[in-house]
Amino acid sequence: MTTTTTLSELTGDYVLDTAHTRIGFVARHTMATRVRGQFDAFEGSAHLDGDDPSKSSVQLTIQAKSIQTRHQQRDDQLRSTFLEVDDHPAITFTSTKVEQVDATTFKAAGDLTIRGVTKPVAVDFELTGAEDDPRGDFRVGFEGSITINRKDWGVNWNAATTVLVSPKVTLEFDVAAIRQS
Repeated sequence: MTTTTTLSELTGDYVLDTAHTRIGFVARHTMATRVRGQFDAFEGSAHLDGDDPSKSSVQLTIQAKSIQTRHQQRDDQLRSTFLEVDDHPAITFTSTKVEQVDATTFKAAGDLTIRGVTKPVAVDFELTGAEDDPRGDFRVGFEGSITINRKDWGVNWNAATTVLVSPKVTLEFDVAAIRQS
């Protein structure tokens, strides 16, 4: 965050800059290596209230079929068997509460829906920047992550999968958002 920006100056409605945002994940495979991937199609919005962060909100919709791990066979299996994208095309997060933890850290609690199953989660975010871009648009940046148990959302294939792929998956967010108003 630039030194001249205060939290109250962040107040406004934002949309994700999808060209400068990464939504990724990391999972252990055979407990020896990590598989990294990302989602390429998503949209989201936020209302930030710098004077009272508890009045802030976040909404995110990810197109499940956009999952990419740079391995076609694995991607196809993730789409069909694990995420069942034909029946559950979207992964969504809708905040229910936002709280400020310290000067630049926030916690967004809300409902995460994967494969039609909705569970409460809380994602920690750090404000990484805020400034006007060369075109005069005001932008904010946040980084965050959360580790979930994929089996809580029914993301599993068979008994062998439980042994070969860790049930813990870390979701990573590197977000850029542009103020609309």
